[in-house]
Amino acid sequence: MPIEDFAYYLKERSGGRIAEIGVGFNFKVALKLKELGLDVFVVDWNKKAIVKARELGLEAYVDDVFKPNLRIYRGIKAIYAIRPTPEIIKPILTLSKKLGVPLYILPFSLDEMPRELRLENYKGLAIYKNE
Repeated sequence: MPIEDFAYYLKERSGGRIAEIGVGFNFKVALKLKELGLDVFVVDWNKKAIVKARELGLEAYVDDVFKPNLRIYRGIKAIYAIRPTPEIIKPILTLSKKLGVPLYILPFSLDEMPRELRLENYKGLAIYKNE
């Protein structure tokens, strides 16, 4: 169950532009999505992470999920996050609701998720979703 399997899961469910929130320095899934032909971009508050993402050929933006710049997300079809820190989970969910798009979260194994997210097992990956 490599983390890249999450990219295949997302490809099966999203038909269009997709955003990863809180990418940090873990670019595996975004790069795999790009390789699979999806229109993906990544977002983080850390400018160094965004510089690195761009060096790797990813479209990347600095943004604060607590006060998101909604223009960045115009036209997206889904949001995903990989192992987000607990304090940004609810703001990510709020963002997906504002935009009216599905949310997919691959959490740390012990993180508590909001009740409105449903758990799905995909090839051994525990994925929480709000579709």
